[in-house]
Amino acid sequence: MTGAPVELPAPVRRRPRRPERLLGQNSELREDGVWGWTLPALAARLPDGTTVKTCPAAGVCASACYARNGSYLIPSVAARHVENLRYVVEDLPGWTRQMSAELAHQRYRGGWIRIHDSGDFFSPAYLAAWLRIMAFRPWVSFYCYTKELTLFREMVEPAPPRNFRWVYSYGGREDHLLDPARDRVADVFPDEASITGAGWHSQDRSDLLAVLGPAPVGIPANNIPRFRNRMAGRTFRQWQAERDGRRAAPGS
Repeated sequence: MTGAPVELPAPVRRRPRRPERLLGQNSELREDGVWGWTLPALAARLPDGTTVKTCPAAGVCASACYARNGSYLIPSVAARHVENLRYVVEDLPGWTRQMSAELAHQRYRGGWIRIHDSGDFFSPAYLAAWLRIMAFRPWVSFYCYTKELTLFREMVEPAPPRNFRWVYSYGGREDHLLDPARDRVADVFPDEASITGAGWHSQDRSDLLAVLGPAPVGIPANNIPRFRNRMAGRTFRQWQAERDGRRAAPGS
């Protein structure tokens, strides 16, 4: 028996979860009165199978990333971060509206928002959305660490928002473009003593020192044995320079 082909219904695509609040506070940020927004570290696979690189310029930092350890691996925490990313990827206008509306609350007035304690500005459209939010909420201050140097040179540095501060962190594929004479930079050191010995300035007392304190900025490494072993007494800057040198060597 023959007949017209049967059309199967398209698979139903579950909408991203819309959390009641987008911003949160971990124990360290809470001490400084800072609120944060978080994505998965390095990359994540969305429910539809799409893989998104959330830290496109990551280098050696990927081998000793604090956000791939401890509480970040708790299933409920990891799932929330993936849902955050999915919201941004699948409905950037909706996410922008919700973030802007949330920041209108009195609790954030005069406060600080750390953009990413995990993840980075993974696309021009996503960075542009944050820049619009900053323009909408001039009474809120924003800051970040980033390795997306080329993106910031093009989109932020020509006309930076007055309520936005950033620090370029070593350990990425664009380290060679950094100039400490003009750029505010941060590097991860093995410990506090090595920061002092190098003449850098630790931000360990408060995360806000990364953007408000003296520079260059030193960050003491987390006391995670396998990560410290990989660092082998080097800073991220030294480690990345070694890797870049090997790749540039003839025959590599």
